Amino acid sequence: MTLFPRPRRLLSLLLGFALILAAPASPAWQAQPAAVTQARAPVVPALVDDLEQRSFRFFWDSANPANGLVPDHYPGESFSSIAAVGFGLTAYGVGVERGYISRAQAIERTLATLRFFDTAPQNASEDEASGYRGFFYHFLDMRSGKRYARWTELSTVDTTLLLGGVLFAQSYYDRDTPAERTIRVLADRIYRRVDWRWAQARPPLISMGWTPGGRFIPSDWEGYNEAMLLYVLALGSPTHPVDGDAWRAWTRTYDRHWGRFEGQQLLNFGPLFGHQYSHAWIDFRGIRDAWSRAHDLDYFENSRRAVIAQRNYAIANPGRWSGYGPNVWGLTASNGPGGFVVEGHGRREAFHGYTARGAGLGYLVDDGTIAPTAAAGSIAFAPELVIPALEEMKRRYGKAIYGEYGFVDAFNPSFHVQTPLRTGKLLPMGWVDTVYLGIDQGPIVLMIENWRSDFVWNVMKKNPYIRRGLQRAGFAGGWLDAGAAEK
Repeated sequence: MTLFPRPRRLLSLLLGFALILAAPASPAWQAQPAAVTQARAPVVPALVDDLEQRSFRFFWDSANPANGLVPDHYPGESFSSIAAVGFGLTAYGVGVERGYISRAQAIERTLATLRFFDTAPQNASEDEASGYRGFFYHFLDMRSGKRYARWTELSTVDTTLLLGGVLFAQSYYDRDTPAERTIRVLADRIYRRVDWRWAQARPPLISMGWTPGGRFIPSDWEGYNEAMLLYVLALGSPTHPVDGDAWRAWTRTYDRHWGRFEGQQLLNFGPLFGHQYSHAWIDFRGIRDAWSRAHDLDYFENSRRAVIAQRNYAIANPGRWSGYGPNVWGLTASNGPGGFVVEGHGRREAFHGYTARGAGLGYLVDDGTIAPTAAAGSIAFAPELVIPALEEMKRRYGKAIYGEYGFVDAFNPSFHVQTPLRTGKLLPMGWVDTVYLGIDQGPIVLMIENWRSDFVWNVMKKNPYIRRGLQRAGFAGGWLDAGAAEK
């Protein structure tokens, strides 16, 4: 066996997705479409209940209480991920509803967070700002709150995920008290300040980001991926809204990704986070835009099909990775053991570090690394598939992958190379991560609660900016029309 270390490089969620030949189709697991509404609260297994609380504790324990910044990864030294802050702001409301913390505790932490983002320096300097034009840098220093390093970009999509939490706070804290009124004022000011039109470097699309030195990133957000929420918020802005043709431009490339994969006809995006992030805040059940009406499905059903396809892919296991099967599956952006290339036993295996793993039509990045958030964050889409997977992974690997804050970010039963590792550790079962990632913990908390009670979805349905953005994108039907009729 020969081991070749790869040069270290920064892998972004936004850029650099490697295209590999898609695996051949395999017999599909079939399911009926999910019901649009839950007739009654589901029976919650003990593991799911425990996982929700442990994943919530990640945000409560790791955030800097002085400014609300949540680390990208924890435990250990880390910069802050603004997207993780957005998940955290929403998780605090879940914590109140579940009795993990008091409403007063959540208000205190939320106020600290919003006050920081309201007053954080916004200018075009390289090092002395937290953001510019209402957007924020992808990664901030946990203490100073300024841009962490010059390699981090002003991120439009990560600002969007932050705003998901900001607008959740605006709608959740609705009582007539000084503290809750202040939360609403701050949230409104933070959202209204974002200059979406400025970010249209190549209109009508919105750029992925900007840097003071390199200016706009030469790539735009176009479908289909996690940026649905970005366009909804840009369309819903009362101060700097983009024109309606932005949504048409966003959906224009959908048909390139529409096709059959592992027995499912769907709008493909390989990593499951693309099917989770926008759905964590918006209930897409029963509401449709022009594209989904033409294809006779809503985006919720599309995400459900993506989950089924990924499970079918794991059962087929074309890469012959250890452990894969009907109840051990899940590819999404996560940590990993690499990067290394291992040769021996008649095959060549590439193991990545942090990268966007996934399986879909025209996209396959799979090195045997399972991310539990891929399944757990999909529980609202296909609970009958997700719950057995969570239970089996915990039963099979136990404390090696399940700890203080729930499932560790990722594990790889196929990696057994004795070599210095950048992250994680090597056990007899394979490589196991030793940290938790905020952007992977977030979907677990929010989507478990959405499955249990529709809580986050119901809060966001009250937000006028979310409603306006959806309507300007052409969405109609279901709760969106019902809500309009009630007014």
